[in-house]
Amino acid sequence: MLPVDRRQFLQTVSSIAAGAATGTLLSPLAQGQDASRSQAAVETPFLFGLVTYQWGKDWDLPTLIENCEAAGARGVELRTTHAHAVEPSLSSAEREAVRQRFANSNVELVGIGSNERFDNPDPAVVRQAIEASKEFIRLSHDVGGTGVKVKPDRFHPSVPREKTIEQIGRALAELGEYGAGYGQEIRLEVHGQCAELPTIKAIIDVADHDNVRVCWNSNAQDLQGQGLESNFNLVRPHFGSTLHVRELDTKDYPMDKLFELLVKSNYGGWMLLEASSQPEDRVAALTEQTRLFHQMLAAAQA
Repeated sequence: MLPVDRRQFLQTVSSIAAGAATGTLLSPLAQGQDASRSQAAVETPFLFGLVTYQWGKDWDLPTLIENCEAAGARGVELRTTHAHAVEPSLSSAEREAVRQRFANSNVELVGIGSNERFDNPDPAVVRQAIEASKEFIRLSHDVGGTGVKVKPDRFHPSVPREKTIEQIGRALAELGEYGAGYGQEIRLEVHGQCAELPTIKAIIDVADHDNVRVCWNSNAQDLQGQGLESNFNLVRPHFGSTLHVRELDTKDYPMDKLFELLVKSNYGGWMLLEASSQPEDRVAALTEQTRLFHQMLAAAQA
């Protein structure tokens, strides 16, 4: 498939940054891809889905889609290296088969969750990560996703923090430009030693590209400094189509407050569950998380 029109795509990304909530089932970036299927009549400003980091790691693709449908999860971010095997090694025919499998289901492929990071002091390692990320961008485009998640990761004792921030930001700028040509958002997960929100803001400022967006990750660092609301507001203008949450009934994170902030700021993308617990029945657990999502969203809207 041919890359998409870069200018049109960046205009779409800018509309996400403006935080316009459409109340439809589809995130703004996905509206041009399969709107007739996904825009079912569910009145909700943002959507609930699954990151396959733990709960879906050993499900093949048919099982993953079937389980998400059963649980009411409307979208999925596919973590690389896991059993669903949506990887850059897929042939063109295999990529089309993945696209069609999602198109024929009630689950939307939100994007690819890569494990690429750009903090290493070795320029050759960083270049390798950038080129691998470009492969994931092409893969996500081909299978019907709308973006690729990447990580900033950590700081190294022998390297000034400012240099690492600059290095990560420049790598993201290159990927933002490349991804725009394929209609793929670059989603910087708030992760690792870089998870403090002022650090993420500094990286985004260096990247300085409309197609490089923040993927909120519901970390303990969100509560540091002046607290959740202050940190949220610092990076909210840079949110993209996805954010990650832990189990919604976790006791050590103010999920109810996060819902309120998202509703108040007209967030219109995907809330994706990145669960790490080990329930005996993951489908039942995901069903319960879906129920909690709708309950908490209704409370925040009220």
